[in-house]
Amino acid sequence: MPVPRSLEDKLAGLLVVRLGNNLPPAVTASEQEAEVAALLDRYAIGGLILFNGRWPDTRDTLTRLQARSERGLIVATDMERGLGQQVTGGTLYPHAAAFGRLGEPETVREFARQAALEALACGIHVTFSPVVDVDRNPDNPIIGARAFSDDPETVGTLAAAFVEGVHDAGQLVTAKHFPGHGGTTGDSHSETPTMDDDRATLDTTDLVPFRAAIEAGVDLVMTAHIVYPALDPDNPATRSSAILRGLLRDEMGFQGVVVTDSLQMAGAKVDGQSEADLAAELIEAGVDLFLDAVDPEALIEGLAAAVRGGRLDEALVDAALARVERLRDRLRRQLGADVFRQPPAGAEVVRAPEHVALAERVARDALHVARGPLPDLGDGTGALVVLVKPAPRPNEPVTMPMGEAVARLLPSAVYRELEPTHEDQDEAFDEIRLLAREAREVVVATIARPAAWSTFGLEARERRFVTRVMEANPTTLVVLGDMRGLRGYDACKAALVAFSDVAASQVAAVERLARGGG
Repeated sequence: MPVPRSLEDKLAGLLVVRLGNNLPPAVTASEQEAEVAALLDRYAIGGLILFNGRWPDTRDTLTRLQARSERGLIVATDMERGLGQQVTGGTLYPHAAAFGRLGEPETVREFARQAALEALACGIHVTFSPVVDVDRNPDNPIIGARAFSDDPETVGTLAAAFVEGVHDAGQLVTAKHFPGHGGTTGDSHSETPTMDDDRATLDTTDLVPFRAAIEAGVDLVMTAHIVYPALDPDNPATRSSAILRGLLRDEMGFQGVVVTDSLQMAGAKVDGQSEADLAAELIEAGVDLFLDAVDPEALIEGLAAAVRGGRLDEALVDAALARVERLRDRLRRQLGADVFRQPPAGAEVVRAPEHVALAERVARDALHVARGPLPDLGDGTGALVVLVKPAPRPNEPVTMPMGEAVARLLPSAVYRELEPTHEDQDEAFDEIRLLAREAREVVVATIARPAAWSTFGLEARERRFVTRVMEANPTTLVVLGDMRGLRGYDACKAALVAFSDVAASQVAAVERLARGGG
């Protein structure tokens, strides 16, 4: 790459800025192209984090933005469930917990390879996955089905397979959230949680899969905005030299790039401190890449002032930038000199039939009858199927995939959907109560998904309603999430757990209900 022409160029190379937004008001990646292009015209930004894309429009947007970057933009996205998680039109695979239920490393490796190929076809070079947190706290509100397992060794084995699969395709891979988010009761999007376990416990739980990922050659490690008093009593991991330099680099031997989790999360912030002053502390602690700054321009200018004022050693900036440049060089070696000009994989891989088939197979094989037997619904005659959702995500269809599957496989069933923003909520509740009293079989499906800046699972009012329906009518529960979705629903007569709420899992659950039995 060209030698940075200024201190600001150097510092801009440490930023990964947002393109698109899933949060209200949602903005597609293409809709934000002009704003990001204007920023690129002012600063030599290092990379982009993509949200809310569309295939193939997002590919074309990224190609145009790359043309404005002399440095070459490293494009990343959260794709724990494949390209389809952030780019509509890509394959969407079940959550990691579904793969953990199968426990097949080769299946995880193939999933990771397929997903990485689709991402490369879109111009995305880095996956911010896998989640290598151990799902060891049932009260954790944000990890849940995003984790492979509650067993550290299983998580480590599957995480290593994931790293290998991504590398098979040529993409770069990130382990998150170091040194572990699975044991918290808080969500670092909305607070700074504290993990009070001693070092011996961390060594045998949370750190196990990170060691496995590092041994497998993971390229980046993402920090957790969490305090671990046994490792550093004063600072969350993102701001801790003891954790990032002492534990991660010196003790565990990681030589790759340390990237923050989003700087827009509450756990990243310090009251009364500017984002630039915080960023200076993060570089000193061992951070290389800043993810998703609130104000990229102010951060760059503030860091430059800190260097010029002697408050930040420029040698630390140079060392961080050198590690980031090694990622860029690796991409050029693996995928060609034009990797930042043209997507390094063909469009035909996006939603390829074998990719869809794997997602569907994992969804089917992961299903678990937690309480049974399941009812025989036949063609659906006399059956009521209700899908109860949390607040809707951007671009959700009018009828969810479960509804389409019910219409196809249980054509005589009555199907309803319910969510907190439902108009005439009381009327909807009353209608479902009446339908349930008249039904031969009642099936209630609940979506229990972790999501950033959102309540886990259903809102309280919907939970109470579901419980009352179960108490008044023999009900089969379908959990479109992990096992914690069973909690509080002891009144159900049967239960099916899907370990994910993606379309393939919704359809697989209806297919299983259509068969009935144990």
